[in-house]
Amino acid sequence: MNNNMELKQNTPERSTSDLIKAAVSGWLGTALEFMDFQLYSLGAALVFHEIFFPEQSAAMALILAMGTYGAGYIARIVGAFIFGRMGDTIGRKKVLFITITMMGICTTLIGVLPTYAQIGIFAPILLVTLRIVQGLGAGAEISGAGTMLAEYAPKGKRGIISSLVAMGTNCGTLSATAIWAVMFFFLDKEQLLDWGWRIPFLSSVVVMFFAVWLRMNLKESPVFEQVNEATDNNTSTAKTDTSDSSIFAMFTSKSFWLATGLRFGQAGNSGLIQTFLAGYLVQSLLFEKRIPTDALMISSVIGFLTIPLLGWISDKIGRRLPYIVLNIGAIILAYPMLSIIVDKSGDVNVIMACLIIIHNIAVLGLFALENITMAEIFGSRNRFTRMAISKETGGLVAVGFGPVLAGIFCNMTDSWLPIVVMIIIYSVIGLISAICMPEVKDRDLSDPKDAAEV
Repeated sequence: MNNNMELKQNTPERSTSDLIKAAVSGWLGTALEFMDFQLYSLGAALVFHEIFFPEQSAAMALILAMGTYGAGYIARIVGAFIFGRMGDTIGRKKVLFITITMMGICTTLIGVLPTYAQIGIFAPILLVTLRIVQGLGAGAEISGAGTMLAEYAPKGKRGIISSLVAMGTNCGTLSATAIWAVMFFFLDKEQLLDWGWRIPFLSSVVVMFFAVWLRMNLKESPVFEQVNEATDNNTSTAKTDTSDSSIFAMFTSKSFWLATGLRFGQAGNSGLIQTFLAGYLVQSLLFEKRIPTDALMISSVIGFLTIPLLGWISDKIGRRLPYIVLNIGAIILAYPMLSIIVDKSGDVNVIMACLIIIHNIAVLGLFALENITMAEIFGSRNRFTRMAISKETGGLVAVGFGPVLAGIFCNMTDSWLPIVVMIIIYSVIGLISAICMPEVKDRDLSDPKDAAEV
């Protein structure tokens, strides 16, 4: 009791201005990450198969483009471990400065890559190289931003404040989708494949410069300073800290696997709906390219309302119940929504509406809850590391390999049903994790223990 009081008394103070800077910093970093995510995912789905893999069949080129997309996710888990550890030892601020710089430079450099027609096989090799370096930084970016903002936010408002990180994903997705939509509207196919595809990647440099400048002026997380000071001073709280930072302890932690399950459900649906489905509609079903891009753009605009609303609701009723409801909704709606979306004889507006609904429920809705829930699940000593690795473990399997597997299964069966099955599987995993997790709303973030181990 006295130990807790001592920690609370020593908690560094942060002004409203500091909180705003932390929120904008997290928002911009996440926006850049997901701007890259959507820039590349739509590029891979819609044009990269012709630019970097032109000698393959349409189906195989799409699979190869998605495989290159997945290479970044393999690197992300390595980056999560390296930078997560650094974030728990040297501080959140320093690591977030490194990650945003790595991501921004690599995204911009994709825009100046030579094509397969210019240098042959070295073009996709360079693309994979940039995706790997980019993935190293991205592996800790959103976890670091989520950790920082959760540790800044006051109790009772963590959900809605942390939803700003999720709003960053929305802004990034919206910006990237809007840029691609403009490219498709103003440029013909020859112009797009010749030089137009470079513009979306080069434009990301503006976001990078602003985010880097902001993070140079950001104060460290008050929770990190508090816990770090307790360790340096060898206080009684530090002495009684029984948290284990070893890899073995992490992989045997119930909290780690619950958080990974939550991430697996959301990330898997994101990879299928935002990445693979967009390409499948255009390449396999021969839809107009504007249909998936316009639908995702509209969905992102709607997300500006649904994301903070869900963050606010979770502050009132807890994190578990909204998770459970959204996953059940995704399971129930997967088949009827997809059956309408892939129906070429259907009304275009109805098809787009169904894509918007399933995207908001199975992707944006779950992500609105993810960052704050995962931050509250983990203890203060290892929060950055465990949050980053659990996010990227789920992302590696679900997003890195999911679109590739979906391409293979759809090609083998000549059907869209594998997409439905995979969405249901992902959502069931998320549902089970939500049911099994403890309620973590307004948990003491200076507690060194993980929530399920308390």
